[in-house]
Amino acid sequence: MKTSSRLYILLLSITVALAQDTRHEPQGNVFPGPGQGAGGLGWVSEMEPWSVDPKADFPFWLHDLKVWRNERLTRMGYDDAQYRRPELQWAQRDFIQPQMMAEERYFYDPVKGEYTVDRYLDDLDARYGGIDGVLIWPVYPNIGIDNRNLWDLHRDLPGGIPALRKMVADFHRRGVRVLFPTMPWDNGTRDVGMPYWTATAKLMAEIEADGVNGDTFAGLPRAYRTASDETGHPLVFEPEGPPAADEGLIWNNQSWANWGHGFIPPVSKLKWLEPRHMSNISDRWARDKTDDLQFAFFNGVGYESWENIWGIWNQITPRDSEALRRVSKIERQFANFLVSPDWEPHTPVVNYGVYASKFPLAGKTLWTLVNRNEYDVTGDQIAVPYRAGRKYFDVWHGVELEPVIQGGSATLRFDLEGLGFGAILVLDPGAGVQGLDSVLRQMHEWAKTPLKSLSREWHFLPQQMVEIPPTKPAASAPAGMVKIPAGEFNFEVSGIEIEGSNWEGVDFEYPWENSPRRGHHRRLAMKPFYIDKYPVTNAAFKKFLDAASYHPKDDHNFLRDWKNGAPPPGWENKPVTWVSLEDARAYAAWAGKRLPHESEWQYAAQGTDGRLYPWGNDWNDQAVPAPDKGRDLVPPADVDAHPKGASPFGVMDLTGNVWQWTDEFVDPHTRAAALRGGSYYQPQGSIWYFPQAYKLNEHGKYLLMAPSKDRAGTLGFRCVVDTE
Repeated sequence: MKTSSRLYILLLSITVALAQDTRHEPQGNVFPGPGQGAGGLGWVSEMEPWSVDPKADFPFWLHDLKVWRNERLTRMGYDDAQYRRPELQWAQRDFIQPQMMAEERYFYDPVKGEYTVDRYLDDLDARYGGIDGVLIWPVYPNIGIDNRNLWDLHRDLPGGIPALRKMVADFHRRGVRVLFPTMPWDNGTRDVGMPYWTATAKLMAEIEADGVNGDTFAGLPRAYRTASDETGHPLVFEPEGPPAADEGLIWNNQSWANWGHGFIPPVSKLKWLEPRHMSNISDRWARDKTDDLQFAFFNGVGYESWENIWGIWNQITPRDSEALRRVSKIERQFANFLVSPDWEPHTPVVNYGVYASKFPLAGKTLWTLVNRNEYDVTGDQIAVPYRAGRKYFDVWHGVELEPVIQGGSATLRFDLEGLGFGAILVLDPGAGVQGLDSVLRQMHEWAKTPLKSLSREWHFLPQQMVEIPPTKPAASAPAGMVKIPAGEFNFEVSGIEIEGSNWEGVDFEYPWENSPRRGHHRRLAMKPFYIDKYPVTNAAFKKFLDAASYHPKDDHNFLRDWKNGAPPPGWENKPVTWVSLEDARAYAAWAGKRLPHESEWQYAAQGTDGRLYPWGNDWNDQAVPAPDKGRDLVPPADVDAHPKGASPFGVMDLTGNVWQWTDEFVDPHTRAAALRGGSYYQPQGSIWYFPQAYKLNEHGKYLLMAPSKDRAGTLGFRCVVDTE
């Protein structure tokens, strides 16, 4: 065979081979590092990572990834237009972004009735160096207590749209971008009357927000991109999960990532396809953030600094806070390096357990390094090409380095803490980085405090139960009240929060407990008291309004179902709803009463035999209203409509009609109320709606922010009076 023919066959075989699936396929949304790919040493790297030599496989691994990327972009018909849009490029610098509950107490002051953006940001600046974006979450876990949909709950935030616009502007003044969520699963509450993408885009344009997080979305559909652009207020889209189809990368400029833990850092598939795509690593329940911060730094991506998780506080530890401060300082300073199209992950280094990524630009290169070993690694770390006149900087320690020159190679020596970080910058003659001297000075000062000198210990946040002052004692039962005798009561109740597992910090902390937890048990010596036989009705609340001329300062949603200052005809004997905890307390004070402690409510409902329901241990459909499973909220039943629901003491309407206010619990970051009794409203179609607590050994945890948002169409109350 002629040489030319052999060459043609060889080239043809190479071309065919390159068109096939590669040896180093992604696993989910990450690529394993060198030596771990399919057909390689995958099983070894899982069980014995120390036996993998990443340098041995690196050239073929990197070539394979490049081949895969070229083919994948072609199959996608990739268009990078959304990453070139100036109004969306902020996402490429959104390195640190917490999900913040709207109920976060540092964010809103219900007494002053104002958003406290500066207080919130000052706290984060002090603790871990601040944020670039914030995802404000006003929906789950409270959604579903009534039929307000996700857009309604945004509009019910204090002050409505005008106040939200000002709040967003306050974040912008501090250089922070603002996102809000949308979710496809909210199909059981009020019908919004338009496509979800249209409703979301219109609301975000009104608020003047910057982006949308897609809760449970594996990539927001292109319809959201189109709807957003049609408003003239284009948004960045950030699905909770990386796009299920890689094509979604084209219009989803951001995403979350949860890559799990392993010794060898994974490589982000989405960043490999599009270096300008920002992934924010999110592992909200992790108490130690080392893995997530190292993986983010290695990949040059962001971190979801989430601490208030559905009202459960998971504060970042001092060690991780300081690591986050330094990581974010470097990422912000070198943001243009981190979107380099020539990014090279797993670039070879000297020492076992140390991993590096190279981010080259014209005349300058940044390396980010992580030490996955628990011990310090010192001495020679990385060899880079030598060129006369080049400058070498250890950015993490803020010092210039003197390389060891051997031929065309410059070996750099520096220290890496156990489970620590490193960053190296090399500048060609004449090349520079704006602000470099300032960053080096700051990093040098911070480096005087090693990360290992700071605590990695996690602590729960203690709570307090808000005091309920006693009433003036009554010698006999006031009208409409039932006497509950003294007795020994086995108070046993659990929170029915959907998430949080059995964490220390979940649910509530009662005065006899030393931490918040899901399950509670205490044998209590109950004093006698009087309790309303029925929940407070619309008619009774109308008498209060007329006598006291009460009108709340924050009146949004106050008595929302009333007309012209009165309940609709025929509603007089229904329980009053759309009243906040503050409204209920005001009524009780006017009436010479108080709200019940949760233990009092349960004792009055359960008696001393531990029954599951006020009427016994078996569910009885005749003892409660028929459930409402529609999208339009029907009114509650009259309070005396179900006499079979009576408790052992003759207290009525305790379960299945309307939720009832009891105790409030606070810590520095969260407020929540223990709700009792459940309600008749059961929105359908999702497990994420506010769960019911019909059993007497269950309660609901309802996050509190402000009366405008706290009031609900299925939430009322009853009162208590103390005895002599």
